[in-house]
Amino acid sequence: MRLRIIGLCIAVLCSVELSAQKSLRVKIADVVEYISGDVGVAVRLIERGDTASYHGRHPFPMQSTYKFQLALQVLNDVDNGKVKLDQKVMVPKDAYFKTHSPLMKDHPDGNVELTVGELMKYMIEWSDNVACDVLFKLVGGPKRVDLLMHAQGIEDMAIRNTEREMHGNDQLQFQNWTTPESMVQLLTKFYTSDMLSEASRKELWSLMIITKTGPKRIRGMLPAGTTVANRTGTGNITKERRVTAVNDIGIIELPNGEHLAIAVYISNTHEEIAAAEEVKAKVSKIAFDHFSSKDK
Repeated sequence: MRLRIIGLCIAVLCSVELSAQKSLRVKIADVVEYISGDVGVAVRLIERGDTASYHGRHPFPMQSTYKFQLALQVLNDVDNGKVKLDQKVMVPKDAYFKTHSPLMKDHPDGNVELTVGELMKYMIEWSDNVACDVLFKLVGGPKRVDLLMHAQGIEDMAIRNTEREMHGNDQLQFQNWTTPESMVQLLTKFYTSDMLSEASRKELWSLMIITKTGPKRIRGMLPAGTTVANRTGTGNITKERRVTAVNDIGIIELPNGEHLAIAVYISNTHEEIAAAEEVKAKVSKIAFDHFSSKDK
């Protein structure tokens, strides 16, 4: 009889937990189903493993969110003695191309030596595309980053092309793809596992916290002072006036000290970027409120 009561209690607790997660998914769906295009969301409470997703296994073009994976490769090489953060790297003028690049604005003449740490800062904090490609060359190209991801057990993800290649052929952006669930899996591994040394993990964490791009995305509606480590990605506008990607991924620190990994991908939308960003902000706030109130 006692075992039956214990079994019933466990079943009730599981039912309550499943109901809570379903409620979160429904709330997310209520927000995202009114925007055009494809939307994918995945969230994971890192310390407890609680998850929720909406089209979380659908593939999406990553755009500049893949700079997170490249940063992991650079720092993995640092940990293995192949690269040093204070190592000087020549950025030749022919590395420049028409793109988003604060680096080019700061050093318009090119042929400048920057440290790996400086290039990382340009890439993560400012989403600099020239710095991204210089670092791709340093580590051996996109394929090597792709191999690291698969070695970490991340299956539904592909990294094939540099920023310059994507700028030359906008169809290549779709070859750099992930599912929201795989990205959240990677964010969780970055935060909890030994895939990087503690020093390297802190280095990337600090750069993502001061990211300047996308302040109205997953950060947009969170309480002032909330710690968010994120990386954004934005695609091009097609001749049909559709935006190929408005993305944001990251880790949010909750009031109780726990951490929420989140990935929100929107592609093929005819909405203005500002409207897509508002959706991301709302989804992030819903997840933040849901997991912040779990102990109440």
